[in-house]
Amino acid sequence: MLSKIIHMTDQPRLYSAMLTEHLKQFRQMAFVSGPRQVGKTTICRAASKSYLNWDNADDRRLLLKGPRELAGRLELNRLRAKSPIVSLDELHKHSKWKTLLKGFFDTYGDQCRIIVTGSSRLDVFRRGGDSLMGRYLLYRMHPWSVGEAIRTTLPRKPIAPPAEITGKDWDALWEHGGFPEPYLRREARFTRRWHSLRQQQLSREDLRDVARVEDLGAMETLMQILAERSGQQLIYSNLAGEIGIAVDTAKRWVDLLARLHYGFLVRPWFKNVTKALRKEPKWFLRDWSGLKDDGARSETLVGCHLLKSVEGWTDLGFGDYELRYLRDRQKREVDFLIVRDRKPWCLVEVKTSETSLSSALHHFQAETKAPHAFQAVVSLPFEPVSCFKHSRPIVVPARTLLSQLL
Repeated sequence: MLSKIIHMTDQPRLYSAMLTEHLKQFRQMAFVSGPRQVGKTTICRAASKSYLNWDNADDRRLLLKGPRELAGRLELNRLRAKSPIVSLDELHKHSKWKTLLKGFFDTYGDQCRIIVTGSSRLDVFRRGGDSLMGRYLLYRMHPWSVGEAIRTTLPRKPIAPPAEITGKDWDALWEHGGFPEPYLRREARFTRRWHSLRQQQLSREDLRDVARVEDLGAMETLMQILAERSGQQLIYSNLAGEIGIAVDTAKRWVDLLARLHYGFLVRPWFKNVTKALRKEPKWFLRDWSGLKDDGARSETLVGCHLLKSVEGWTDLGFGDYELRYLRDRQKREVDFLIVRDRKPWCLVEVKTSETSLSSALHHFQAETKAPHAFQAVVSLPFEPVSCFKHSRPIVVPARTLLSQLL
């Protein structure tokens, strides 16, 4: 068992290649954000020789002394052929972390390379009053996916050639999800315990420390409800009524859970952006493995893959990508729409086993002029042909489509 645990930590990941390229090409700091237990610390420690963690009392004392003391610890006054790399973990817990980073980078940024990572809370703080603009590049880290199970090299363009995932890897993703520990360990009892612990950390530690939510009982009830409704539209007035809170509070709490990476929101797409913001979003969990309904699990699995791809493509500079969905007054709906540089690019309808082509794909492709429209069927076996060779609506195996993404 010990050898298996050691082997798990040696698994290469796509984000290692992303960081390697960043450190070679860019002087800006690398900010690595993402859900709890997605592997940020492991990857960033492997990329750097110097690692400081705010949760370590000795490291915290050093960081509180300011940029000069930090530079002294790193021996930045020494002549080196290569700039040293330092990882700063959980730094956002420091009330003046942005001031510290700004001062350190502006003074010593040419003498070292800096990686800043932490729990999902990093992205919460990053959104408010960004005084570090221009001094960092953001990389949003996601769990394992079909594409990453096949290849971990850095992509040179968004769409890869189709490649077949092994049956064992596909079954592991379906049953255990993509978070590294349960995905790589592949033991049902461990996965259940891991889920329970992660839920407790989110509901107790993150919500208490970051958001200072006083009514944790009501928030935990909301989390339970949302766990049962992955892939569904959120009606905030209904949520508020079920929990006994104000509608504005329900909206604020859902947004907070999305920022903490418990789940994510997919908003409808309209040419009129303000109109889109007034419509109800769809909610998806970040982890599909606990969903009992196969339809919800299928749609959430594909949704998580698509979110990983659009955020990864954006972070890599391939374009400005967004994930949306489509629904009209006649209640015709397509599960997902990938928008590239503000133009509809790819429609994706998800089915567990249904192979009769959805009429909504034809309708919305004609309305949006999107170049691609796929009905991704989870139960279909892999086909070694690119989905993106086709411009008309077409039924494709989910394994084939997802293999061409990140």
